[in-house]
Amino acid sequence: MDFIKTTEQDSNYNHLEIMSINEILNHINSEDKTVPLAVEKALPQINKLIEEVIVKLESGGRLFYVGAGTSGRLGILDASECPPTFGVSQELVIGIIAGGDSAIRKAVEFAEDSTTQGWEDLKNFNVSTQDIVVGIAASGTTPYVIAALNKCNSNHILTGCITCNRNSPLSKAAQFPIEVIVGPEFVTGSSRMKAGTAQKLVLNMISTTTMIKLGKVKGNKMVDMQLSNNKLVDRGVKMLMKELNISSQEALKLLEKYQNVRKAIQYVKNGE
Repeated sequence: MDFIKTTEQDSNYNHLEIMSINEILNHINSEDKTVPLAVEKALPQINKLIEEVIVKLESGGRLFYVGAGTSGRLGILDASECPPTFGVSQELVIGIIAGGDSAIRKAVEFAEDSTTQGWEDLKNFNVSTQDIVVGIAASGTTPYVIAALNKCNSNHILTGCITCNRNSPLSKAAQFPIEVIVGPEFVTGSSRMKAGTAQKLVLNMISTTTMIKLGKVKGNKMVDMQLSNNKLVDRGVKMLMKELNISSQEALKLLEKYQNVRKAIQYVKNGE
C-alpha cells in the first residue's frame, strides 16, 4: 500500500473564519469523537509494543520516547508523569525532544530536520541494547526521529513508533509500529489536534499498562505514588484507611513514617 500523508490532507471543513464559535466547537468535537475509534483499531499493534516494553524494563532496561514539536512534548509529558504517579526512577522512562529542553516551550527552527542529532541525543543517555526506543511523529516523516530509529536498529536496539499515517517512513523504520489513522485535521495540517490527542491516548496506554504489569499498582490504586503534595497525602491516607481498616490519624502516622503507601501496608500486614 502506498504512503498517503492523511494528516496533511485538506480539512473536511472550509471557510472556518466565518463560522460561529458554536459551529467551530461542534465541528471540532465531532472530529475529536473519531479519535478513540482510530486508537481502538490500533490496539493489536499497541499490545505488541507494550509486551516488548515490559520485557525490556523487567530486565533492567529503559523506555525512551523520541520526537519533535508536539510529538516530542507529549513524550516528555508521559515520561515526566511516571515518577510521581508510579514511584519509579526518573531514569526509567525518558523523553527526548528535537532541539533539547528549550524546545519544550519554544519551537527550535529546523531541529526536526537533523538526521544525526537524534542519535547523538540518545547516546548522551548511553542508550544500549537493554533499552527500547519509541519514535513519535504524527506525519511519520520527521527526519530527526526516523534517523534515530534507523541508528538504533543498526545497533541492535529495539524500536517502536507512534504515527498517524499508514506505511510512513517512520513505520517502516520501527520494528513495532503503531499507526493510528485519524484522517485530516479540522484546521488543515494542524496535527496537534486529533493526531496529538491520539498520540496522548496511546502514550497513556503504554506507560499505564507497563507500570501495572511491573507491579506499580495494587488493586486499582497508585500505591507507589510520590507524596509530593497535600492532595496525594490525603489520597494515601484514604488508601490506608480502606486497606487496613484504620483511622485517618493512624493512617497519617504510617505515611509520615514510611513515606509510601505500599511500604506502610507491608509493615502492618507482614511486619516488613
